[in-house]
Amino acid sequence: MAAITTTALVKEYPGGVRGVDGVDVTVADGEFFALLGPSGCGKTTLLRSIAGLESITEGTLQIGDRDVTHLEPGERGVAMVFQDYALFPHMDVADNIAYPLKIKRVGKGPRRTTATEVGEGLSLHGLMQRRPAQLSGGQQQRVALARAVATRPEVLLLDEPLSNLDARLRLEARTFLKELQRELGVTTVFVTHDQAEALALADRIAVMKAGRLQQVGTPREVFSRPVNTFVAGFIGSTPMNLVEAETADGGVRVAGAIAPLPVGAQGAVADGAPVVWGARPEYLRWSTEPVDGGIEAEVSVIENLGASVLVSAHSGEVRLQLVVAEDDEPSPGDRGWVVATPRRSLLFDSESTDLIG
Repeated sequence: MAAITTTALVKEYPGGVRGVDGVDVTVADGEFFALLGPSGCGKTTLLRSIAGLESITEGTLQIGDRDVTHLEPGERGVAMVFQDYALFPHMDVADNIAYPLKIKRVGKGPRRTTATEVGEGLSLHGLMQRRPAQLSGGQQQRVALARAVATRPEVLLLDEPLSNLDARLRLEARTFLKELQRELGVTTVFVTHDQAEALALADRIAVMKAGRLQQVGTPREVFSRPVNTFVAGFIGSTPMNLVEAETADGGVRVAGAIAPLPVGAQGAVADGAPVVWGARPEYLRWSTEPVDGGIEAEVSVIENLGASVLVSAHSGEVRLQLVVAEDDEPSPGDRGWVVATPRRSLLFDSESTDLIG
């Protein structure tokens, strides 16, 4: 296996458009690393640059101890699974899996043996003679993965391989993919715009915006301590509440109430400073009784999440969302108090949008 290191990597298109703009990142040997961000942020361009499918304009790319910046894709020791799987419709499963070995001029007998072994390892036994059109989406995904791992690559690159699956199958495939990566121990870079997938699968996540890295960290770090309001608003199945506010009376004035000052910001900001107050819906609670530091609000919308509900409540012009247990579900029109804790809320600089604490 091999680590991946990019140094000031730039991919510039005609007209001066930079799909990747000076990225410095290291993916550790054997790590499951996610590139996460909205459409057009440069994550797939960075993945394709690692694969050699995009030429690098500036900077360097190293895989293991080799500088592969200008090497052809076949010389880099990488394998890639594409979003649409890119299976050959006229070949059966065995031939699809064995095709990269054929390109490497491996004999027919050994490559069929390898294809069978890899296919059986990915639960494709009994499907080896079928064509792609005769397979389900999940089975096609496994064939694409089998084809990628059959060459025993140093690096496995995954370009949104779960996006074509339905919700139930995506959850099953997610577990399978993580188990497979752990079993192989292969350095893996995974591109997704789905933060739930990134949080569930990755050892570390790189959040991108406009071709640049915003934050690199463990799932817990980017969820609990986002470095700016962009990461705070992007990460999470329900976005973080981000409210324009100001510090006052040793707390934060939010919608007319004085919420407690976040622990990380204590001593770091003076009263009267314009800030952005942030709190995740999962870390807020609803009270039907007045609470010191609570924000009085009226429930406007209830969204059922199964074992919990997402409550949208308004305090004047400010909308706040919080997750409450199904047994504590309020009704639209109810009035109560949204309560935050100093340990679970954050402050961001209103001008730079960077985390204060």
